[in-house]
Amino acid sequence: MSKKESFVKGTLILAAAALVARVLGLAQRVPLDHIFDDIGRASFGVSNNIYLMLLTVATAGIPSTLSKMVSERYALNRPEEAKQVYHAALLFSAAAGVIMTALLYFGAPFYATYIADVPESAMAVRAIAPALLLFPAIAMMRGYFQGRNNMMAGGISQIVEQIARVVTAIILAYILLQQGYSNTVISAGASFGSVLGSIAAFGVMIYFALKLRRADKALNLNYNSSQKLPQWSVYKDIFTLSIPIVLASLTIPVVNVIDTSLAVPLLIDQIGRENATAALGILTTRAQSVAGIPPVLAIALGTSLIPVISAAYARRDETHLKRQITLALRISILTGMPIVVALAVAAYSVNGLLFSGLEGSGIVAMLTLGTIFQITMMTTNSILLGMGKSRISMYYVLAGILVKLAGSFLLSKVFGIYGIIGATALCFIVITWLNLRMLKSIVNFEIMGKRWGGFALAVLISGGIGYGLNQAGIKLTEVMPERLAYLIVCLVVGAVVVIVYLVLLVVLGVISRQEIAGYPRALQKILNPLMKLQPARVRMKE
Repeated sequence: MSKKESFVKGTLILAAAALVARVLGLAQRVPLDHIFDDIGRASFGVSNNIYLMLLTVATAGIPSTLSKMVSERYALNRPEEAKQVYHAALLFSAAAGVIMTALLYFGAPFYATYIADVPESAMAVRAIAPALLLFPAIAMMRGYFQGRNNMMAGGISQIVEQIARVVTAIILAYILLQQGYSNTVISAGASFGSVLGSIAAFGVMIYFALKLRRADKALNLNYNSSQKLPQWSVYKDIFTLSIPIVLASLTIPVVNVIDTSLAVPLLIDQIGRENATAALGILTTRAQSVAGIPPVLAIALGTSLIPVISAAYARRDETHLKRQITLALRISILTGMPIVVALAVAAYSVNGLLFSGLEGSGIVAMLTLGTIFQITMMTTNSILLGMGKSRISMYYVLAGILVKLAGSFLLSKVFGIYGIIGATALCFIVITWLNLRMLKSIVNFEIMGKRWGGFALAVLISGGIGYGLNQAGIKLTEVMPERLAYLIVCLVVGAVVVIVYLVLLVVLGVISRQEIAGYPRALQKILNPLMKLQPARVRMKE
């Protein structure tokens, strides 16, 4: 298999694993939303968000750095050095796991009571803490396998982990509900599913590690060497490369933790503790799970172009670099926008279809609408990382988080929970703007140039039609079962928004025949037949 084929296959495996993980995450939230009351939703959301942030601190960046260090040493026929680097990373993961678990377990009552102001969530936070014992080691093992050009191990372990986590969380929550326990205990049981997921993932990685050891033994790889790498130099290399990536990767987890930490304290004087806790539960259990859908496809498509951008930058090929940056951003925006619009305008029906009630539809719609800026932020972050600008990206992320904090305090006073959500979008916008400014200082490019007007028109028209269909379709609940009616509305709105949006992009000249030749093959198959609809006067301008 060629390097290009191997890379593409690896990228597809990891993208598929990420997509399955995101879908399973949503699949978990739906039954849990029906089991939980407001306290249960808020407690589960608090435990999940603080856990994900600490997990990112313990693991993000280091696996990719480890992958790079391992692959380089195997390329130079120095497997013994790769093994030493791997062992050093595993030692770090063991220490990080113990520290993070202890921090989360013993700090849970203080965080739940005095920061998040949801005292009932302490048990759920403690229940999820042991998952951090194994996940740092799992992340290092995934990084090592990637360095050995084995993407399958990480992909399968991620899928198995999600299945085990989702299934056990739902089963435990249901059993505790049937036994008559309070939602405080039920949310802790659901949170403990992450611990069982980590055990399942670790088991998969151990299986692949033993399999790889047997393969290495059969190849007679030389792991015996009198030359020992200084431990401090290994850690210096790992942390120098990974710390900026870790901080740049923290944007979404930190934003979610800010929301779970500040929502109740900021809203309690306006709407009371009960309503503030209910709003937090809807934001964390419903809105965040729905808003997690749009970035999946767009980021997968954009990420496939990042190695090409990195290579072009290394060669100082400005023409190719300009073309690839433009392509990555354009694909991310054009593919992400219709999903964002469809979910936002049909938020009421999505809420009715998936969850236990219709309350909070506005929260779901607004958070989902803001994910288009999350998509641009993540894409531009990836481009900067591919160009070796991780330190600059880190500073921009810190600036965005400060904007999120300030915006949450200021906007919540006027707009309540919607002000907190607006501050999230503002955070993503600021980071995107700073990233684009830095990229344009390196190479002059345009995302859409004079086509922004046509793009905006396509979004507004498709969104308006979708909203009208949603409002009309809601009346179906009067003549048929509610969930069936909401399912029909969601399917119709989704299909119509996407079709109208794509047709308008073609008719208004936002995309051209020449341009889509550089798009991924899957997109070309969709767009090429539509190009027949493009007026001749528009084609003449190409």
